[in-house]
Amino acid sequence: MKIIILGGGPTGLGAAWRLAELGHESWSLYEKNDFWGGLSASFQDDKGFWWDIGGHVLFSHYSYFDQIIENLFDLDNGWELHKREAWIWMQNRFIPYPLQNNIHQLPKEIYWECLQGIIELKKHDEVKPAHFEEWIAKTFGTGLAKWFLNPYNFKVWAYPLKKMAWSWVGERVAPVDLKDILHDAVFAEKSDLWGPNATFRFPRHGGTGAIWRAMAGKLPSRNLHLNKQLSELDPEKHKITFTDGSSQEYDVLLSTIPLTQLLDYTNPELAALGKSALCCSGTHIVGMGLTGRTADKLADKCWLYFPEDNCPFYRVTVFSNYSPNNVPDIAKQWSLMCEVSESPYKKVDSKNVVDDVIKGLLNTGIIESRGNISHTWHHYIKKGYPTPSLGRDEALFPVLDNLEKKNIYSRGRFGAWRYEVGNMDHSFMQGVESVNALLAAGEELTLWYPQIVNNLHPSGRKR
Repeated sequence: MKIIILGGGPTGLGAAWRLAELGHESWSLYEKNDFWGGLSASFQDDKGFWWDIGGHVLFSHYSYFDQIIENLFDLDNGWELHKREAWIWMQNRFIPYPLQNNIHQLPKEIYWECLQGIIELKKHDEVKPAHFEEWIAKTFGTGLAKWFLNPYNFKVWAYPLKKMAWSWVGERVAPVDLKDILHDAVFAEKSDLWGPNATFRFPRHGGTGAIWRAMAGKLPSRNLHLNKQLSELDPEKHKITFTDGSSQEYDVLLSTIPLTQLLDYTNPELAALGKSALCCSGTHIVGMGLTGRTADKLADKCWLYFPEDNCPFYRVTVFSNYSPNNVPDIAKQWSLMCEVSESPYKKVDSKNVVDDVIKGLLNTGIIESRGNISHTWHHYIKKGYPTPSLGRDEALFPVLDNLEKKNIYSRGRFGAWRYEVGNMDHSFMQGVESVNALLAAGEELTLWYPQIVNNLHPSGRKR
C-alpha cells in the first residue's frame, strides 16, 4: 500500500512516525513550506529572538506520545519543566486562573454578582443549551458570564457565542464547585492546579518547533520532502501533482491540509457546503522584544488572559519565561508574545495591529513605557482556530465519510476541523491512529471519541 501524506505538522509527522515504526516503507510525506511543524513551528527573527505561532504548551493525554517526546531530547538538558502560572488581568489586578475558583479576589460587588449567579444555577435543568452563550449561563451563572466568560470567549473565537456549539468544551473549562469556591474565599487560598496542563514542558532551545524538527530528523530522509506545494488532486486516478510539475500516485492519501482546501480539489459540491459550515478565525501573533530584566510582576508568570476591551489581545505569553534561550541574552532582554483574533465578525487593522498591541500593553500596565521595546515581530495566520460552530458536525461527518470512500483521509487540527482534539498531542495521535486503522486494525479514538481521550488525563481538582 503506497501512502502519501500531505502536510508536515504534528499530524503528518505522527503518521510518518508510526509508518516507520511499523516498518512500512512505501510512504512519502510532502510539506509545502521549507520547515517542519505546521502551526506548531517556531521562527527566529533577525534580532535573535525566538517566537512560536501562538502560546503553545506541551502536555499530553497519551502515554505513547509521552514516551516519544521524552526521547527526542536529553531529559536533563533538552527541556524546561514548568508549573503553570496562568493569570487573568481584570479590574486592575492579577487573579489566578481559573477565575471561577478565585472570584473572591474580585471587587466585592462583582464577587457577589458572580457568586449569586452560581447559587441560583438550576441543579437539574434538563433542557439542553441551544448554543455556547446559553451553555455558559447555565453552567457558570450570569455573573461570571457577564464579567469574564462572554467577553473573553468573543475575544478568543472572534465569533458570536450564539453561533457556536458547546459540546466541544469537555476538560477545557474548569467546572464550578460552590463548596470549593467558598472554601478558598474563607481561607484566602489560591486555586490554580486544575486541568491537564497544570504542568508542562518546553524545549530549552528553538521554541516549540524544535520538537517537530527533531522528530523529522529521526525519520528516514528519503521519505521526506519540503517545498512541495500541491497544485492538483485527481481522486479518481489517485494522483497528486505539485507546482513544480512533479506528480505521485497513491493507494491512500492522508491529508492534513485544511479540509475546505482539500474539498476544492476533490468535490466542488461538498466544498460549498463545507465552507458554509466550517468556520475559522485568524490569529495575529505580535512579539515584543524588550530590554532590561523581566518586570517583577511578570517574573513568575507563564501567560495572562485579558477579557476587557482596553486591549486588543486575549492572551499574552511571557515567552522569555518559557526558556532563557528564547531571547539572545536573558540578562539583558525579555519577551512578550501577544495574540489577537480576527474574523468577519471581528475585524483587525493589520497595518496598525502592532501599535494597537503596544497601546494595550500600556493600558493594562503590562509594560511601563515604549522605551523598553527594542523591536517587534508580527506574524498572521489566516487559519488559527477551527470554530466549533453550530451545524459543524452535521456538515463535517458526511464530508469525511465521502472522502474516505475515495481512500482520502483528512486528519489534523484543520484537516478534521475538530478543535476539541486540536492540541499538539491530539493532532500527532490523529496521524498515528489513522495509520493504525489502515495497517494494524486500530481504532481512531481521538478523532471520533474526543470525550474518551480527553478523560484519560486526570484533570479534576479534589480537596
